Amino acid sequence: MGLIERMSTTIKAKVNKILEKFEDPRETLDYSYEKQLELLQNVKRGVADITTSKKRLELQKIKLEQNVQKLDGQARDALKAGREDLAKVALERKSNSQAEIESLTKQIADIAKEQEKLMVTEKRLSAKIESFRSTKETIKAQYSAAEAQVKITESVSGISEEMSDVGMAVQRAQDKTENMKARAAAVDELVEAGTLEDVMGGSKDDIDRELSKIKSKGEVDAQLEELKKEMGK
Repeated sequence: MGLIERMSTTIKAKVNKILEKFEDPRETLDYSYEKQLELLQNVKRGVADITTSKKRLELQKIKLEQNVQKLDGQARDALKAGREDLAKVALERKSNSQAEIESLTKQIADIAKEQEKLMVTEKRLSAKIESFRSTKETIKAQYSAAEAQVKITESVSGISEEMSDVGMAVQRAQDKTENMKARAAAVDELVEAGTLEDVMGGSKDDIDRELSKIKSKGEVDAQLEELKKEMGK
């Protein structure tokens, strides 16, 4: 096999794979059914044609038989009239007609056999096509059901994937919420511990802090004097 033939074979194989991928078996079955119906119609036309031919030969044979009877009568009449020459001509024509009748009889018999074969073929083909039609419809129904099941499965699968994404988003939101709560609690704890000043209260400068210390020291001194008086008593 040459290079071109190998390339041609490879290309055909790839094309067949592509066609098989996008081929709808229901359309293929319908197409095959239509082709079989066309074949059946051709066979029926063949039966009609051969029947017509046989009928034409049969009519021709009938005419020849009638002509034979006529010639036989003419030969008899010629002999009665003393015209042996005319009787001989009539008998010769009668003989030729009888030979044609024999030939037509054989042809009619042969055509009848072919007609019978075609009629048998037509019946068998009709039965096969009807069986194929029933099988075709069954396969199409099964394919449609399987196709619907696949679509449903794919749809459910898509919903599952979407719900999975939603679940992950919810989980991330919950994690962020928990982190935010933890940060808020930590800030509250720092504020209560004095590490951070309350935002609403504003920040204290150095003077405020010194005044607070003086006030606190004065309160301590006053408490100390009060304690001394009590102990002195």
